[in-house]
Amino acid sequence: MGWLLLLAAGVVEIAMAAALKRSEDWTRLWPSVVGVASALLSIFLLARSLRYLPLGLAYAVWTGIGSVGVVLMGVLAFGETLSGPRMACIALVVAGTVGLRTLEG
Repeated sequence: MGWLLLLAAGVVEIAMAAALKRSEDWTRLWPSVVGVASALLSIFLLARSLRYLPLGLAYAVWTGIGSVGVVLMGVLAFGETLSGPRMACIALVVAGTVGLRTLEG
């Protein structure tokens, strides 16, 4: 249950970033509202996942999902470039997240 909540929190975090990008510096109402609501929902889901998972692990995985997901969303939805060095950094984030999960056992 904790992992499902944490995955949902990470996905909602990605949606929050996309909504804030579309809010155009808070000048568009609905993307701004969706961004704030998504942020609150993501934090709520993270907090619920902490009933089942250790804090350090959950927070690292949550930020990892958000970081990698937002970079990929930027590439796929907003035309941002994905260079070799950026891919290497994504791989480091994924490796660190997997490593923390593996070590937590």
